[in-house]
Amino acid sequence: MSETEFKSGTRPTTVIGYLNRNNQKNLGTRGAAGNDHMQVAYKMACQQDGCEAVYGANGSDIFQRKCPRCQGGKPGISF
Repeated sequence: MSETEFKSGTRPTTVIGYLNRNNQKNLGTRGAAGNDHMQVAYKMACQQDGCEAVYGANGSDIFQRKCPRCQGGKPGISF
């Protein structure tokens, strides 16, 4: 895998295309370390009308993540 390719994780919430309950879409991981114990960072995209924010999140946070721009979520991490 090249460093620009994103891939799915092994859990349902870490699969590319997963849309969480806050309308945040998982775009995959390149394997970069997250900022929580034993986590990797995932690229996320807000699907709220007009937002279009893209940010990073730990794999363990994907299911509940809120957009940092339009939903008051935590700042994104490097992905």
